[in-house]
Amino acid sequence: MTALSADLLRREGVQIKRRYANVFLLTSPQGRLMVDTGALPYAPDFARLLRRFQPDAVLVTHAHVDHAGGAFVAARLGFPLLAHPLEHAQLTGQRHELPYPAGMPGMGAVISRLHPKVPAASLTGVGAGEQVVGWEVVALPGHSHGQIGLLRNGVLIAADAVLSAPDGKGGMRAALPHAPYNADHTQALQTLQHIAQMELRVILPGHGRPLTPEQVRQRAGRDS
Repeated sequence: MTALSADLLRREGVQIKRRYANVFLLTSPQGRLMVDTGALPYAPDFARLLRRFQPDAVLVTHAHVDHAGGAFVAARLGFPLLAHPLEHAQLTGQRHELPYPAGMPGMGAVISRLHPKVPAASLTGVGAGEQVVGWEVVALPGHSHGQIGLLRNGVLIAADAVLSAPDGKGGMRAALPHAPYNADHTQALQTLQHIAQMELRVILPGHGRPLTPEQVRQRAGRDS
């Protein structure tokens, strides 16, 4: 992370905790929000993080187990859970569709079933255009059908609509999940193009370090 992006995130009240997938702690005049819950092996650590941060709610960007693995912890501790309605069935265990490992849907379903789920009563649906503690919910479909992110003052929490990966030269580059990992790869490409066209100052991916708008535009340009 550059000093510029670190200063920007500090001013916008954003902390990043890596629990395999990134977990974001957002503080604004309107309240506190935790975004994503990390992978299941980090559940005890996530519980400690919840107790320390005491968010008003926990928002799950999408139901894949690396981002929602600790959602059951938040539900058991009584924290409200927010997610797009299209993700609810997987979060509650009504559906078990997971694109990991690639090309092995049966194994993905087994992995999904092994993860603790959340009661439907703990979930509240949120969608594009809504405000959550001063952040705007934005639709970022493709990686999953109901994937959402958050936008505030040019800072985009992008979930797995874009990733950060080593560029082989000691730096980082913007990347996209490979087609087998996306529910709708064409839609994922369209979402990436949309992000590239937004007026942003920094993009916070679901995995890896913050990205600049130029890094995202370079990646999007490969598919334009």
